[in-house]
This record gives sequence, structure tokens and C-alpha cells, in this order.
Amino acid sequence: MDALRRLPVDAQVGLLFVTLFGALALASLVLFARRLRASAAGLDDDPGVRERSGTLLRDLRALWAGALVFWVAWVSGPPGATLAFGLISFLALREFITLVQTRRGDHRGLILAFFVALPVQYLLVGLRAFDLYTVFVPVYVFLAIPVAAALAGDPQHFLERNAKIQWGIMVCVYGLSHAPALLLLQPPGYAGRGAFLLFFLVIVTAAAQVAQTLASRWLRRRPVVRQIDRSFSARAFGIGLLAAAVAGAGLFWITPAGPLQAAAMAALAGGCGSLGDLVMRALKRDAGVRYWGNRSSVTGAVGLLDRVAPLCFAAPVFFHAVRWGYA
Repeated sequence: MDALRRLPVDAQVGLLFVTLFGALALASLVLFARRLRASAAGLDDDPGVRERSGTLLRDLRALWAGALVFWVAWVSGPPGATLAFGLISFLALREFITLVQTRRGDHRGLILAFFVALPVQYLLVGLRAFDLYTVFVPVYVFLAIPVAAALAGDPQHFLERNAKIQWGIMVCVYGLSHAPALLLLQPPGYAGRGAFLLFFLVIVTAAAQVAQTLASRWLRRRPVVRQIDRSFSARAFGIGLLAAAVAGAGLFWITPAGPLQAAAMAALAGGCGSLGDLVMRALKRDAGVRYWGNRSSVTGAVGLLDRVAPLCFAAPVFFHAVRWGYA
């Protein structure tokens, strides 16, 4: 650990990406070998095998895409990171809006959301104007959206329509914009290592999600919210928190925190990500869809919001925990 910490920042980040892409390449080879073995055994026609293989392939593609975005964000610096995550926010918000009911009277609010709130929010991130950045959406944008809707003169379901737009902005823009903001944090003695904070957040959030999913399959299910998700249970959620804490403690050396503090922040981020995923499942139930973007005719970014939803909830909490505790 001491030898790694003595390396220059660029060498540390380079080692991080070599490890990340190496792990993904190894996983891709393993999946390819499994598919060849299944094909040789004549299991291609088995619906269960085909479904599991397809799910693993989609997840692996999503991991590759996320790793490439992460790499581009680092290589291109703060402007590139801001643009990359801004594009992801735009596509995620597009998925959200196309699957909720809107009216002609909402057009002004949607224009304000896509072409004012989103770019200004990410501009504030790039300028490191964190004080204004943290209140711009929940104060100014949330007040402006209903004003724009009122000026359209359509009072039908006014509160419900505006709440949908505001919630979409809150999750897809405000929440996700905290991810590139981590790249710009500069705690004392930690300047230039923001990529490690973002990597830490993604790993612990993913660890909580994977552990919770596996636990819900292996353990006897005792659903807490049966009408939303029959696989969500208190024991599975606790195992997810534990997995995030263990992952965080193991990665403490890439953060400005000690092992216990890193484990606590990891559990906090992982828990927020899991609860955020549950919230989005409730919204999907209400919209009558299985996953965001499954109506391919209305959006080109199929299922993107499913992938980034936990990060949208975990990123703000983790960002402020690091900023208040170490920056």
C-alpha cells in the first residue's frame, strides 16, 4: 500500500484503469467460454440458459460502457467529464419523461428542464461553484417549473404533472450530476485523485446491489414491500450494506478516509443506492413498465435509467459526506 501511495497520481490512475479493463476483459473471456460450452452441449435452445446468458451479456456490455465513460471522463479532464455525464443525464431524463404522462401545457416546463436546468447544473459543476450548484435545482428550478406550467394556462392535474417533471430533474440531473463533481473535489493532500472517489462510489454501490440480489435469491424471502418488489427484504438489504462496507474497507487506501470511515461511507452510499433502486421500481410499477425504456419506439437509450438509478441516489449523499468530512 505504501508503495502504491508513493506513485505519482497519473501512475496510480493508470494502474486503476489497467486493473479495471483487465478485469472486464477476463470476465468477457469467461462469458465467451461459457457460451461456447453451452453451444457445444446443445443448450442454446434452453430458454433458461438463453435468458441467463442474455442477461449476463447485457450487464457486461453496460459495465464496458460505464468503464469507457469513466475513462473518457478522466482523460478529457473536468470539461470532458462534465459533458459525458451531462449526456447521460439528458438520455436518462428523456427515458423518464417519455414513460410518464405529459400534456401540451408541460412543454414549457420540459424545455426549461432539458435546455436550461440540465446545462446550467453541469456548468456549475464544471466551474466548481458547489454552493450554488447544490441549491440551483431544488430551489430555483423547482420554483421555475410550476411558473412555466402556469403560464401555459392548463390547470388539469397541475400538481401531479409538475411533480413528475420535478422528480425527473431531481433524479436524472441533480442526483447524477454529483458523480462528475467527485472528480473536482480536492480534499487536503488528495488533489488530483477525484477519479478514485468516483471509482470507489461505483464499486461499493455495485457491491451492495449484487449482494442484495444474490441474497434475495438464496435466502427465504420475506418481502417488506410486496406490492412493489417481492425480492426486497430486510435481510437482503442488510447483506447488501455489509457487502458495501467490506468493499469500502478494502478500498480505503484510495480515499482520504481510514478503514472504518471508508466502510461507513460505503455502507451509506450502498444503502442509498439500494433504496433509490426500490423507489425507481415503485415508479415503474406506477408507469406499468418492467424497466425504463422497454418501449423501444419512444426512446433510443433503452434501459439506461435502470443502470444509473442507484448511482443517482448514492452520488449526492457520498459527495456531501466526502465534502463535509474531508474537503
